[in-house]
Amino acid sequence: MAEQAKKKFEFPNTWIIIAVMIAITALLSWIVPSGSYEYQKIDVNGKMRSVAIDGTFKFIAKTAEGVKTTGFLATFGALYRGCVDAAGIFFVMVFCSGTFGVMVKTGAFHAGIGSVLKKFGSKSLWIVPILMVLFGIGGSAFGMLSEFYGFYPLIVGLGIALGYDAMFGFAILALGEYIGFMAATLNPYTVAIAQSISGLPLYSATPFRIVCFVVFMAASAAYLIWYGIKYRKDPTISPVYGLESPHAFTSDALDEYKFDGRTALVLLDLVVTLFILMYGLMEKGWDYPELCGLFTIMSIVAAAIMGWSPNKYCDVFTASAKTILWGAMLTGLAKGIMVVMQDAKIIDTIIYALTNLLRGAPHWVSAQLMLFVQTLINFPVSSGSGQAAVTMPIMAPLADNLGLSRQVACIAFQFGDGLSNLLWPTGGCVIICGIAGIPYEKWLKWFIPLCGILYLLQMIMLQIAVIIGLE
Repeated sequence: MAEQAKKKFEFPNTWIIIAVMIAITALLSWIVPSGSYEYQKIDVNGKMRSVAIDGTFKFIAKTAEGVKTTGFLATFGALYRGCVDAAGIFFVMVFCSGTFGVMVKTGAFHAGIGSVLKKFGSKSLWIVPILMVLFGIGGSAFGMLSEFYGFYPLIVGLGIALGYDAMFGFAILALGEYIGFMAATLNPYTVAIAQSISGLPLYSATPFRIVCFVVFMAASAAYLIWYGIKYRKDPTISPVYGLESPHAFTSDALDEYKFDGRTALVLLDLVVTLFILMYGLMEKGWDYPELCGLFTIMSIVAAAIMGWSPNKYCDVFTASAKTILWGAMLTGLAKGIMVVMQDAKIIDTIIYALTNLLRGAPHWVSAQLMLFVQTLINFPVSSGSGQAAVTMPIMAPLADNLGLSRQVACIAFQFGDGLSNLLWPTGGCVIICGIAGIPYEKWLKWFIPLCGILYLLQMIMLQIAVIIGLE
């Protein structure tokens, strides 16, 4: 009898993963009791936000007005409704893909990268921590995530040009911005909101957060460099081995591009745009419309610098925008999970149940349980500012009862919110995977070991905060 070859386990396609999650959530909409907190509008750093009122949670009957359980047809309808609900981020992805496609097509990035590679030579691996720290500072200090979306095709291509794979380039940017966001120092969307709601001095304990940034960024960079060294020895270890990247270019192809006055002006156009964007986000409260408008202006200026005709600009923009359709659709499908939970009004019930796990917990494990709970809550509430508004009015006084400082509660929140953004399909990882052309299931296979390492480091840093009595 011929021996049957054993089949290796394969992660299911991202579409299948998300569809199964929607189906499970639809089932839970019938099982998990519905409920809600009362909310109040308060001024948080100059912006009115709806925050939960601790102690006001009430269960709601499944037959009550406004509560909708999800049946068979509605389960599939949630796929469409999720796409509609994600229309904002959908078009941000389209605009970022289109505008940065124009920027890349000018050749300015290729010329700049070629110059850097020639300078670094065999030491090109040092580009990894340098770029990760730069992107990390954007996430940590300014809360920049979507602002970097347009860079993914370029950095993925850079990873391949360096002699590695698409996952290597993708991880440089993904880990840089999201680990930076997790190890937030001055992040206005997490640290500022959480501390304000908790009644703490704004940006207090920043030195401790800087230490966290260094620890997490060093661990992530070391893991990625270790992976790069292993890949050079055996490319078959890559989760994306055999998959052709739409953003690939070789180091030889870079020789075709020259760094001249025009390419320098295009890069200056990018730098000026990013500074204007940071100012607008921090000082003017800009959002997606301004971001997309600014990126569009940036790409038009770049095309004018290169002497393109209007028709050529439109052709390049639309061709680049088309490449994002798969990722944009996945983002909408993932939103279907949220649609089902919102219809059934079970999000607040989940938060209520998880926070109850903390009440009466032993002091020595309460901080770790708080981290675990915040990590789980980030699945149904993936927005950093949204999670702060919902959980911190509950977690801050709960920390008092558990004998923890409110600063520790804020640290647990930002850790739990940040790391799982690279894990849960309801977070940003599905978006960036779509933009970069990296299957979500392949990313999970690569990231889960590092996720375990970073979670352990989170536990250690959080316990240090407890031991030193961080205030």
